Amino acid sequence: MVHFLYRKKDSKLIVTRAPLRIPLGGGGTDLPSFYKEHGGFVISAAIDKYVYIQLNKLKIEDFIRVKYANTELVSNPKEIKHPLLREALIHSGITTGVEISAMSDVPGRTGMGSSGSFTVTLITALNTLKGENFSRKDLAEEAFYVEAERAKQPTGKQDPFIGAFGGLTCFEIDQSGEVTVSPLKLKENIKIELANNLLVFFTGIKRESFDILSEQVSATQSKNTTTVDSLHETKNIGYQVREALTSGQLDQFGFLLDQHWQNKKKRSSSMTNTDIDHWYEVGCSAGALGGKILGAGGGGFLMFYCPLQYQKELRRKMAKEGLREMRFAFDYEGATVLLDI
Repeated sequence: MVHFLYRKKDSKLIVTRAPLRIPLGGGGTDLPSFYKEHGGFVISAAIDKYVYIQLNKLKIEDFIRVKYANTELVSNPKEIKHPLLREALIHSGITTGVEISAMSDVPGRTGMGSSGSFTVTLITALNTLKGENFSRKDLAEEAFYVEAERAKQPTGKQDPFIGAFGGLTCFEIDQSGEVTVSPLKLKENIKIELANNLLVFFTGIKRESFDILSEQVSATQSKNTTTVDSLHETKNIGYQVREALTSGQLDQFGFLLDQHWQNKKKRSSSMTNTDIDHWYEVGCSAGALGGKILGAGGGGFLMFYCPLQYQKELRRKMAKEGLREMRFAFDYEGATVLLDI
């Protein structure tokens, strides 16, 4: 086992981060409701937008202070209202004498996998404080356990794993939940062209993924034919995406993104709306070959694959629609301890 993080004794200040992500194929098949029956496959790309945790070991005070959008001061972690902070602290066994602050480069509830990255970077900080060595795979599984099992969130394997590993990475999930991690092997010029041709725009719509994912989980468990067939097709498209990318057929990848989006919309009535459909049509009319809403759907970020010669027109039309572009690069570090003193 390769360990990637450890700490010195008596840490007093720890800063960690984990990357956000953009899904490239197979998203939705990483949920237990599907992979326990059929296995899952996801391709994801970590990007240079991060969730950060700063953890201070308090010297005198005997309480827990957590800061996110709100601030909570409690004497027992069970009193914390934020479900991921509460369950991660209880799971860690750290019950008092810490101050934890969370920050993010991107707003939450926008489809970038922020809750998974949050849990990964939080557990990285807590494990570092405890002096525990851990592998990236252990970290990802621990984050999934905290979010899915303890906090009871309808989440999959993709977000904690890409947050832990980073890079452009394939995740094959068997029916037991075991994840095989394989870096996507691309030539350097293909990586550069792919990053340059993926354009991401913020719709301004924040939404709760809980409702959309819960709908998918319920439909999958009840063996709803439309949902299950859609997920099988999503998985198949994911394999085609891997083939297109590894063979350097980036335009084919763009067309597959469109197939993925048209198929994904079958899973929930909340997946899209008239505004999203309009923006998507505008983007494709400007020259994008395909695209999709990132994450569970319903809002957040709209991503297009657009060849270089059409990007100026795409940017112009999206700006006219009031959508702000978020430029990015790929992240290859995954979860990282930035400071441990």
